[in-house]
Amino acid sequence: MKSRKLAYLDALGIEAFEPKRGRGRASAAASEPPPPVTASVIAVSTPGGSVDTLDWEALRNRVAGCTLCELHRTRTQTVFGVGNRAADWLVIGEAPGADEDRQGEPFVGRAGQLLNSMLRAIGLPREQVYIANILKCRPPGNRDPKPEEAACCTPYLHRQIALLKPRLILVVGRVAAQKLLETDMPLARLRGQVHRYGPLSTPLVVTYHPAYLLRSPGEKRKAWIDLKFASGVLEGGAA
Repeated sequence: MKSRKLAYLDALGIEAFEPKRGRGRASAAASEPPPPVTASVIAVSTPGGSVDTLDWEALRNRVAGCTLCELHRTRTQTVFGVGNRAADWLVIGEAPGADEDRQGEPFVGRAGQLLNSMLRAIGLPREQVYIANILKCRPPGNRDPKPEEAACCTPYLHRQIALLKPRLILVVGRVAAQKLLETDMPLARLRGQVHRYGPLSTPLVVTYHPAYLLRSPGEKRKAWIDLKFASGVLEGGAA
């Protein structure tokens, strides 16, 4: 009988992988990638004072009552984030979708189910990671976030990162990666390397958004390469 892990991999259409200690970096691109992008953290003031001293519950309450941008007029509820607050992995997406807006939790639709399978395939149940989005409210029609919307939500995400202190950030999707890394590089050039984020220079790895993989299942193998690479970063096998 196949193991549960192999069943997940079969569902994703990807080969099995067993991490090895001391293994070198897996090749994630045919050519040498450009130098990694190091993102700065820009402080943005919010009504009620700085979020820099808020604990988890105070931060959640601040987000729940946020009216900084027009998205508060169309949301059902805010989508703060979910998961283990002592997690090594932080997964960051772009913004909530319709399912997330209804349930108040990130990645709960079909894309969320695929993300869960991807994480379990590398030995990470959803409950062992923390998952958040840059935006805490759904943009109407699932459009891309406007710059001013992302700027309003960024302090909340920065505080989540400061409280969590993850050992690795996995960013899913082009829009989220470009906003966090403050770059217009295409996703293909951002994959396969370790970026650094924030004052702690947290390692950051970029991969495809699960929603994109649902539309383009042929890219799942590349996403699996990214996940293996991310695992190697934590194990010390990727530079």
